[in-house]
Formats: sequence, structure tokens, C-alpha cells
Amino acid sequence: MVVANFNRGKTLQFCLDCVARQTFASRELIVIDGGSTDGSVDIIRANRDKIDRWISEPDRGIYHAWNKGVALARGEWICFLGTDDYLHDPHTLERMSVHLAAASPQERIVYGRVIMVDANLREIARLGMPWASARASFMRGTYCLPTPGVMFRRDLFQEHGLFDESFRVAGDYEFLLRELKTSEPRYVEEIAVTDMQYGGISSRPETTLVSLREVRAARVKHGLPGFNLHYFAALLKVRLRLILWRIVGERAARRVLDWGRRALGKQPYWTKT
Repeated sequence: MVVANFNRGKTLQFCLDCVARQTFASRELIVIDGGSTDGSVDIIRANRDKIDRWISEPDRGIYHAWNKGVALARGEWICFLGTDDYLHDPHTLERMSVHLAAASPQERIVYGRVIMVDANLREIARLGMPWASARASFMRGTYCLPTPGVMFRRDLFQEHGLFDESFRVAGDYEFLLRELKTSEPRYVEEIAVTDMQYGGISSRPETTLVSLREVRAARVKHGLPGFNLHYFAALLKVRLRLILWRIVGERAARRVLDWGRRALGKQPYWTKT
């Protein structure tokens, strides 16, 4: 496990504890801290018995941090987490290891489900779908495998290189595209790998706009069309959401969006049911 952290001391301890309580013993935990000033380093030092390797120094973003983690990793499979991502239960890695061992040499991406949770760890949604259902959307650039639920075989980085650090938020999509445009992953539907907390910067429409632009850049980089009708529909949806954000303010916009989710029979993201 490679955990990237920068000034997220409030959630770091729980993230480390979720790895430490795993029943699967053959694991390693690598923590890459970006030079935090909020006491995160003290938390890391206090948990040195749970951590195999760690560093704390300024970096150029999450993909630079993950690349440092790849350089330190020794295991055959790597999972990348932020400190708002938590392994779902104590048996997650033990159950997942069975499927990793069964993966063919051509299956170098293995993924399960990710549970989106709110700040109180209440389940909001379940992410992940079989590759047969996800492939078209992934290749169109409107869907990405939920990275906290993805296991990467380490030799991928020897063949494809590291994450492209020029990307801010879509570097995982670009890396996955290198592999999945010519191969297929293995999907493990019955296993929830991680709980991913929703509501931070990644949930803001500005970040989603950056992600869409970077996904388009990744597709062009790999010789795929940068634009398609599905991309334009996703872009329009995010721009309308951004307009709502700016007109009524973030808090009111979130209430309106949650009202819309309730009307569709879905769990609200930000407000209580």
C-alpha cells in the first residue's frame, strides 16, 4: 500500500490503523508525506511500527508522491491511497489476495468496489462495475476505474513508466489508459476494497472541469479523439453545476443537488436524510 499525505493529519491515523488491522500478513505500507506542517509527521513517527518505509519532503503533487512510493515498493501488487481512503474491513487484503494470485499474467489490473462515504463514514454510493460495462465509458473518457480500489501489478511501471506528473487530477486515468487500451483488467465485484470519503476538493465542479480537460489531453496523447458527444454532455453538466455554485453559493448549491439526488431515489452527498 502506498499512502500519500499532505497536511491531512486528521484522517491519517485512521488510514494507518485500517492497514494495520488487516489479517493478511504479507503486506507493506509505504507513506509518502509531502512535507506536512500540521503534525502529520509526528503521527507517522508514532506509527513507525506499522509502516515499512516513509519519507517526508516537499513534492510536486499526488502523482509525484505515488511515483516515489513505486520506487520504494517491493511487493508484486501496489494499491494507491490518499489519507481519506480507508481499507473497507480487516479482511480486505486477505480476500483480495486470492484473486490477485489467480490473475493471469495478462491481467495486470485487478479492481474491486469502492464505497463512497460521508464525513461520518455513512455509505453514500458504491462505485465500480464490470469491465464489459465500463470499457466503452472508460475509452470515451467519461469514466475511470475507482483508483483506491485498483491493484496495479508492479511490472506495469517497468513497462509503461511512472505516472505522468504533468497531470494534476487525471494522471491515474492516463496511466490506466496506457494499459487498458490494449488489455483487460480483472473485476472482483464481491469485494469492497476501500471506503473513500466524499466532500473535499475533488467534489468541487472546478476540480471536475480540470479532470475533464486532463482526460481529453490524455486521450489525445494516446492517439484517441479528444472530443465526443459524451464528453460534451459531461462538460455541459459540470458547467451548469459550476454556474449554480456561483449564483447561490456552495452550501445552497449542495442542498439543491442533494434534493435532486433524493428526487431520483439516491442517497444525498452532503446533507442528512
